[in-house]
Amino acid sequence: MLDKVIDRLHDPAVYALPAMALLIAIEMLAMKFGDDHDERPGYDLRDHRASILTGFGALASSTLLRTVALALYLFVYEYVAPWHLSSTSWATWVLLFFAVEFLLYWYHRAAHGIRLIWAGHQVHHSSQYFNLSTALRRKWAQWFEKMIWLPLPLLGVHPALVFTMHSVHLVYGLFAHTEKIGKLPRPIEYIFVTPSHHRVHHGNDPEYLDKNFGSILIFWDRIFGTFQPEVQRPTYGLTKQLETFSIWKIQVHEFGNMFRDVRQARTLRHKLGYVFGPPGWKPAEDRADAGGSSGQPSGLVAAGQAGEVLT
Repeated sequence: MLDKVIDRLHDPAVYALPAMALLIAIEMLAMKFGDDHDERPGYDLRDHRASILTGFGALASSTLLRTVALALYLFVYEYVAPWHLSSTSWATWVLLFFAVEFLLYWYHRAAHGIRLIWAGHQVHHSSQYFNLSTALRRKWAQWFEKMIWLPLPLLGVHPALVFTMHSVHLVYGLFAHTEKIGKLPRPIEYIFVTPSHHRVHHGNDPEYLDKNFGSILIFWDRIFGTFQPEVQRPTYGLTKQLETFSIWKIQVHEFGNMFRDVRQARTLRHKLGYVFGPPGWKPAEDRADAGGSSGQPSGLVAAGQAGEVLT
């Protein structure tokens, strides 16, 4: 275990921590003393603190769960994979980049559409601010996130390469969490996830809900119909805002709400719906009692409009 923790120190995301801290400080000074006076401030020191402390907790959780996942991935790579791809070949790295990008898109989309996964992912969306520290606001419940990489060692990619590429995507994500960068030149906006695209993703405005799931590339969203350009400054946070800076409540409150709903559900089908249905799912009869109608949208949009967090 100690060896795995020490090995984690060679993670690109860990190497980037000093630069992240410096950039967060520079951005905070720019927001405080900049010329752009806005009626909505871009930061709150209590929110900064909650995001940063949450990030340290996520790093500890990730280290532990990566150790467990690595053991499984190494077994699959060594004894199940029909071949091994060269770790020094550029073709392997290109394939790995697009494979990680593709898996991250669908995992991210599932995290918005399945309440059990959303209960963890909502941590990242819980801030009502959007700045570089928001990138550190990550969930501690990372078990599903670690399991999505299983197809890659099965296809012969060494697990160390998989985790390294994922860390590269995490480091890139820091750049996307800022309001200090406007829209970039059109070719860049068309191909890559930019701060403008990711601001949309963090917005709770109806037109922005469940959009722009890409990690580095935005074209998966263009292909699969989840792309939305930024047309106005988003309102950040959950559709039902979480008014707390407690890092423990930020992490666990939606799991508590989900367990409460399961406990109160009348049938097994309803219990499963509260766990594996979209965020905001309710039995049809409960929606009818609340004044709902059969014309309610379905899928990810319905999940957002019904309320991403039930309290």
